Amino acid sequence: MTRINLTLSEETLHHLISGDDKGISMLLREALNQILEHQRTEQIEAARYERTETRRGLRNGYKPRKLNTRVGTLNLRVPQIRDGVFSTELFRRYQRSEQALVLALMEMVVNGVSTRKVARITEELCGTEFSASTVSSLCKQLDPIVEGWKNRSLAGQAFPFVLVDALVIKLRDNGRVRPHSTMLAIGINAEGNREILGFQVGDSESESSWTDFFNSLKNRGLSGIDLVVSDDHRGLVNAVQTCFQGVTWQRCQTHFTKNILDKCPKSLQAELKARLRTVFEANDTETARKLAKGIHEEYADKAARAVETLDQGFEDAIAVLALPEYYRRKLRTTNSVERLNEEIRRRERVIRIFPNPESAVRLIGAVLMEHHEEWSEGRRYFDMSSYWSWKKEQESAGKNDCRISA
Repeated sequence: MTRINLTLSEETLHHLISGDDKGISMLLREALNQILEHQRTEQIEAARYERTETRRGLRNGYKPRKLNTRVGTLNLRVPQIRDGVFSTELFRRYQRSEQALVLALMEMVVNGVSTRKVARITEELCGTEFSASTVSSLCKQLDPIVEGWKNRSLAGQAFPFVLVDALVIKLRDNGRVRPHSTMLAIGINAEGNREILGFQVGDSESESSWTDFFNSLKNRGLSGIDLVVSDDHRGLVNAVQTCFQGVTWQRCQTHFTKNILDKCPKSLQAELKARLRTVFEANDTETARKLAKGIHEEYADKAARAVETLDQGFEDAIAVLALPEYYRRKLRTTNSVERLNEEIRRRERVIRIFPNPESAVRLIGAVLMEHHEEWSEGRRYFDMSSYWSWKKEQESAGKNDCRISA
């Protein structure tokens, strides 16, 4: 990974140390300017005043460009190359989610459903007055990009592990403000890289909504699934069993633990939580079952409802123990999906109520696209070599422990 050493001016440091709001925008401006300069150096393959045989151009000054952000409008210096074209992804990537956020805020004002505070924030973000035609113009630029990514093909690649979750947002639909569920799926592909498979805004988290979502992923080419990780939402689980028959379902251990402790007397919750952790971190399935039996015997009278909940969901919660140990920790919960949900929630709190379904898809899609691109350029999530070796051994031994009947 390329490292860039950033140098800050004394003025910027002064504003940051003093806690001045201006310091953040100055920091961002200097950082982006230096990143742009570094990109020019990479493109011409030569540092300033450096003479090399591979040099591909000459520096030719700068052109000013404004970048609207949530910390103000930044005046950047875009490097130029003589007899060449300097190209950068910075503006397109940075402003995609910024545009989506601004659009959602602008639509609230245009549609008359916002407050004066939101109107003021919107104008500050845009740096100019806006109208319905401005909104329409920006939508035409951003919507096709989001839709293209959202509907891209998933064919030609197996996704052994898929994790799914949902979050509830509020949006105005047909004149009414109603809660809607945003269903989200991420996958780990055959090479061990994470991908955001897709998302869908539905009326509810019902079985039919999840089924529609899963079918849309399959229609785009999603295949090769061995394990699906999710919470124990009945509509979701039923949809998994219907759409991905024969695939192992792993119940999120974090949610399962919470479900058990909710049925347990408060005085016993801390010790029971510690005991449950030893069960879920057991070396193998048989050890986990023995430890769970011990909990059953000890707490059957003291926390009967909690024990009943444990018994009912235990086997689904330890399905991941069939896999090699290396893969268990990251596949025992839906934490990685929930971190994405937190990023969406952080932007969504600014909106509070989306003015229409399209604005929700636009903002959520833009945020997820940026994370997807970061993942594609980052390090691999898993080394899958031992998984494929393990699976081959299971199949040659006549077993199929990584896939069970729905």
